[in-house]
Amino acid sequence: MSNYKTVFFTLGLLQIILGLSMIIPVLIQLVYSESDSGFIVSGLATIIFGMLFYLSNLDHDKKINLQQAFLLTSLSWLSIAIFGSLPFIFSEINLSLTDAFFESMSGITTTGSTIISNLNDTPKSILLWRSMLQWLGGIGIIVMAITLMPIMNVGGMQLFKISTNDKTEKVLPKTKEISLRLILIYLSLTFLCSILYKICGMNFFDSFTHAMTTIATGGFSNYNESIGYFNNSYIEITSIIFILSGSIPFIVYLKFLNGDKKIFISDNQIKLFFKIVIFSIFFLFIYLSIVNKNFYEIDFLSVSFNVVSVLTGTGYVTENYSSWGNFPLFFFLILMFIGGCAGSTTCGIKIFRVQILYQFFSNQIKKIIYPHGVFNMKYEKQNIDEKFMSSVISFIYLYFIIFFIVTSLLTINGLDLVSALSAAATAISNVGPGLGDTIGPNGNFSEISNNSKWILSFAMILGRLELFAILVLFIPSFWRKF
Repeated sequence: MSNYKTVFFTLGLLQIILGLSMIIPVLIQLVYSESDSGFIVSGLATIIFGMLFYLSNLDHDKKINLQQAFLLTSLSWLSIAIFGSLPFIFSEINLSLTDAFFESMSGITTTGSTIISNLNDTPKSILLWRSMLQWLGGIGIIVMAITLMPIMNVGGMQLFKISTNDKTEKVLPKTKEISLRLILIYLSLTFLCSILYKICGMNFFDSFTHAMTTIATGGFSNYNESIGYFNNSYIEITSIIFILSGSIPFIVYLKFLNGDKKIFISDNQIKLFFKIVIFSIFFLFIYLSIVNKNFYEIDFLSVSFNVVSVLTGTGYVTENYSSWGNFPLFFFLILMFIGGCAGSTTCGIKIFRVQILYQFFSNQIKKIIYPHGVFNMKYEKQNIDEKFMSSVISFIYLYFIIFFIVTSLLTINGLDLVSALSAAATAISNVGPGLGDTIGPNGNFSEISNNSKWILSFAMILGRLELFAILVLFIPSFWRKF
């Protein structure tokens, strides 16, 4: 059991922090005259459990091996989702255990799927808590993707390992300092986004909560109509800018601040990401214009906003894009899978894996044409070996296997095929709204069965933690190594 002490010590510390953060919604209750003890009860329960874990493992050795790193990563997100669901249970909205866990998991994984039907009348404290969960999930995945996942060799993330030997690639000397810098950048972007939202017309509360979910590319809104509620082009443009800001690797911000002023235009992942964004916007705009036979009938800003929102997995909407036709829905389904850049708040397959896969197929074709040729693959001037390539291909293969499994399970539990396909895609890619009438941009997940909600909750954490970090826990040989 001593091997687990550091794991449980860290979990206890995280729970204490989570419990203390529930003080903020209590303050909001005072401001808006809401009489609800749900957050006080939830905060105390979370802190007590956290203290028990913390105090009982004070004698930990402060070191963890690779297996314990996997366990800590998975349990951290799971425990936050569990204790983060308590306010939904004990508050006046009185959600069931299933609904509360679904909402909390959707928040912490920055998915943005919701079961709350009437957001417009939901207490401000609950709305704030939803935004806080997404904000915490956003910074959590950034720190994990840059500092922990490369060491764990999850799905090819070792490519982004910060070198301790090569000074040109060394961003900062210590992991703790890297994490601190990332948090400061994240805070700064959130603060700036909030200010601009306020200037563009949002009230203080909306600007604060939407800034958190925008930077986290989470997509939780305070209104059923999402960003479309405001009907304000300036707000939509601001949202696009900061969604894109949260979708690029945060390590790039660090390199920029350290003197690499050309990093934003030289990084291959960022360049391809913006090419996909621009192509998708103009392609869909031209398609809709041809179908409607009139350019002036199509709102270019609306097309741009919804493309960016779906591609990055944010999940904000400005209008019901389900009415655009079957092909745009299929196109959006493809965008859901792609996602943003590695080391950002986005999820999905990630841009760098698309780049690696393209190189792999290109080389295979070259080998057919030139059987005796030698073709080396590189990414950002780094050689790509077979071990790395196999991890990327395995990730993509497993990604779609899980997608089809989740889809099958959802159809078994009563969802129609379109809803099941989009629900599986939106869960594993952490997007938010699905497609169709039930879970589409104008719907929510309240009407699906409890079994489906648990299935989707599991798919959310799988997608958020790059699949392997969770699945490895179910392999018996993993436990025998402790």
